[in-house]
Amino acid sequence: MRIGVSARLMHEVPPELGFRNKSLQYIEASLAHWIMAHGAVAFMVPAVTHDSPHAARHLKVEHVVQELDALVLQGGADVAPETYGQEPLRDEWRGDVVRDRYELALLRCFLAQKKPVLGVCRGAQLLNVAFGGTLYQDIATQCPAAHEHIDVDLYDQFEHDVTFIQGSQLIDLYPKATQLRVTSIHHQAVADVGKGLVVEAVSSLDGLVEAIRWTGDAYARGLQWHPEFHQGRHSLIDSSPIMLDFLEASRAEAMRRFDAGQEFDPRPPRAGLRLTT
Repeated sequence: MRIGVSARLMHEVPPELGFRNKSLQYIEASLAHWIMAHGAVAFMVPAVTHDSPHAARHLKVEHVVQELDALVLQGGADVAPETYGQEPLRDEWRGDVVRDRYELALLRCFLAQKKPVLGVCRGAQLLNVAFGGTLYQDIATQCPAAHEHIDVDLYDQFEHDVTFIQGSQLIDLYPKATQLRVTSIHHQAVADVGKGLVVEAVSSLDGLVEAIRWTGDAYARGLQWHPEFHQGRHSLIDSSPIMLDFLEASRAEAMRRFDAGQEFDPRPPRAGLRLTT
């Protein structure tokens, strides 16, 4: 399976990294390894920005999507409030509108081609915005009764419990538990849920949305936590069922295209691999 991963964008690179007057696009290693550990290949999809006019002219987003089986939207900078019709409450929450436009174009094209999308943290928030939803720009400011969802010092060691909604597909993936522990690294969260989306999990302590799923004719799921950070941490939810479900949906759609003669690659797609401990 060929899984595209949206790039994180670094518009202003610290001088000590040695990229004078340049910008960077990158993938966080844990996310790539989570995909690859289950037998798929991860390909970062670079953003085509204003300083690359030739790339924009010769390579359309549809051409990129045609070469891949599915998309993972990784975490990172805030979604820009202007992307969902609001003004930033504070300057530091203005987000990254350049990345929003790039990822929304990818997301919409993947779903138009019926190819699965999985959003992680920021990716889940962007999925909600793509369907007309809104975000809390800052949980502590707009939801003062909520518990902490981020700890700068603990970072990926900060945890809390989530509760799966009865009847959700996440319950099918984890039939032996309705409440499990996850990482928590976010100061923003889903507010108004987008059209066609259903909530699959909430924070056990305050009810904030932690997982969403699109009910349309393609696979799209968003997780507010970082499943790629759970590997080897037995107190946290096992992330394999989520990735395997995503890869199985990707393989099923790829097989449909393969059987219909719509795939350029003559090799049938392989199934995902379950991790062994």
